[in-house]
Formats: sequence, C-alpha cells, structure tokens
Amino acid sequence: MRSAVRTYALAVDAPDPLPKEGIQPAAGHFARGCAICHGAPGEPRSPAALAMLPQPPDLSRVVGQWEDAELFRIVKHGVRFTGMPAWPTQARDDEVWSMVAFLRKLPTMEGTAYRALAYGDRPAPPMKPSRFDEALAECTRCHGADGMGYSPLTPVLAGQKEGYLVESLNAYLERQRPSGMMQLSVQATDRALLPDLARHFASLPRQKVLGTAKDERVREGEQIARQGRPALKVPACLGCHQDAARNPLYPVLAGQPQAYLARQLLLFREGSRSGRPFSHLMVSAAEHLSDADIERVSAYFSILPRED
Repeated sequence: MRSAVRTYALAVDAPDPLPKEGIQPAAGHFARGCAICHGAPGEPRSPAALAMLPQPPDLSRVVGQWEDAELFRIVKHGVRFTGMPAWPTQARDDEVWSMVAFLRKLPTMEGTAYRALAYGDRPAPPMKPSRFDEALAECTRCHGADGMGYSPLTPVLAGQKEGYLVESLNAYLERQRPSGMMQLSVQATDRALLPDLARHFASLPRQKVLGTAKDERVREGEQIARQGRPALKVPACLGCHQDAARNPLYPVLAGQPQAYLARQLLLFREGSRSGRPFSHLMVSAAEHLSDADIERVSAYFSILPRED
C-alpha cells in the first residue's frame, strides 16, 4: 500500500501553499464522513472502529508520515481492501486539497478549536437528520446560522433565490452537481426537508457588504460584468445576474466571497460544474475567461451590493 501510494503520488502536483481557506469546510466534512472511524480532537475512535481489520488509524498521529501528494492520493482514491473509501466525487480535486490542508492542522488542533470548525456554535447534528432543526444544524456547521458562511470558499445563502437553492440541493442529491462535501450532507438529510431549508435561508437578511473600494482590478472586473468580452463571445454577467426579478434559477452573485466565485468560474471553465438546466451557458461563458479575468470579475461581484 505504501509503495503504491508513493508511486502514484509522483504524478501529483501539490499546491504551495495548501488552500488554508478550505480548512473550515473540510473540518465539517471530516466530522460527518471521517471522524466516525478515525476519531477527532476530543472525540476518540469508536469501539467498532477499533475492532476493524485493518484498524483505522488516529490520523493526528500518522499524517506526518506522508507527503502532501501522498495524502491527496489517499483521500481522493481511498485504500483498497480496507474501509477507507474514495472521495465521494472524483471531479473535485480542490475539495481534496482542502482536506489535505485540514489534515496538516490536525496533529496540533485542540478539541475546542476542532468543534468550532466542525460544528460552529451548534451541537453536533445526527448522522441522519430527520427533523428540520437537525437538518438546519447540518447546514449551519459551514454556512452559519445567519447564512453568511464561515469561510471564503463557502457561499452566502442568506437572501439567495429560493428556486436556485432548491435546484442546487436537488442537483447535489442526485449527484448531478459534483461536491463530495455537499453530497454527503444532502444525501443524509430527509429529502422532504430540502425545500424548507431553501426557504429558510432565502428568507434570511443579508448583511451589508463592507468593502466598497474600487481598485483597478475591480474596475476591470466591472467592465467584464457590464460589457462581457464580445470578441471572445463572453456575455455580460449582469445581463443575467443583476436583476432580482430575472430567472429565479439564476443565482444572486452580489456580495458572494471572491474566493468562492473564482472557484466556481474555474469549475465551469474546466467543465466540472454541471447539474442545472443553464449550466451549459456558464460553461460557454467561462471557457474564454483567463485566470486574470476570473480574479477581476470575482473581485467586482464580491463588493457589489445586492439590488432587491
């Protein structure tokens, strides 16, 4: 196993630095999908895990034995002939790297810090939420009780369009929109509760955007958002995303975290984000955006106040 991991990891290019902005959502996923076997700070491994052959290790003690690329290989593909599964989707390497970043912090993490990352300010939700309050606790571990999110890679749900949220949850449930982190949470939740969750977050008031300064990067992003890149067949973003009265399945982008918006545009450009009736429009629009264009337009929308 060690030889195989070491060999396959030779083809993996590890980012430097690791994406620390993904540590919080990775902690939430770890609490749901990993801690049951491996334990966590302040949460020992279960007797059932200790009776398994081979026994799932206490990761805080062994992650130091592996290089970043090797951890990536293990997390993404799992370990054969053991209970260690592959990542729920093979289309989201970005999520796997976030988990590697979290694992690097695990050996020095105290129980209090872990619980704050994994559960926010609420008790740990059950593994199979069946009531609305339980399902809400599953959501708020990453999105917060106010719906504003705890990390730069977590979207703001407060005030988002209800139709878009329902459609997104169903896409995760049916594995049409890939995300290992979201798929586990949504699939564990009673499907009948998904519309109620969407309605709840859509009804939450959105906090005002604090940053309003327009630097050159934001001004260039605004130009793309308003005019597009006609020569490259990139349409103006605001043609679909500006007016709250437009198609209810088009999400509100104003005030979303810059890192989240950039990540989604990259996924569209790679063809890794799908699952919605209009996904092909975004794939076509993002195809001709450069990395710099994505950074600029994401910066612009991140400081744009929402127009209700």
